[in-house]
Amino acid sequence: MEAKAISRYLHQSPYKVRKTLDSISSLKVEEALNHLHFSKEKAAKVIEKTLRSAISNLINKDNESSVSTEKLSIKEAYVDGGPVMKRFRAASMGRASRLRRPTSHLTIVVTDE
Repeated sequence: MEAKAISRYLHQSPYKVRKTLDSISSLKVEEALNHLHFSKEKAAKVIEKTLRSAISNLINKDNESSVSTEKLSIKEAYVDGGPVMKRFRAASMGRASRLRRPTSHLTIVVTDE
């Protein structure tokens, strides 16, 4: 059985989130949670929260049988680009410099098989 959790409009670029996500995508759920909890990266908090949501979705989806977190594994974990907020900042000599504030969408699928 599978369950999915999606976090949308994260205020971080997909490149930076993908760097952290690639380090846990091949791990079991328990190991991934342990790795993310003690990581110093900003993306680790959001990934951990989404992973816990996917686990909770699987448990709620499969009420009749008991699901142990030791048997769970990450089937898919990917991040896509979201909309880019375009802002301007004052620059020298009356000019304006453009600021790009990227967002991203994170999807995690967990399975008990």
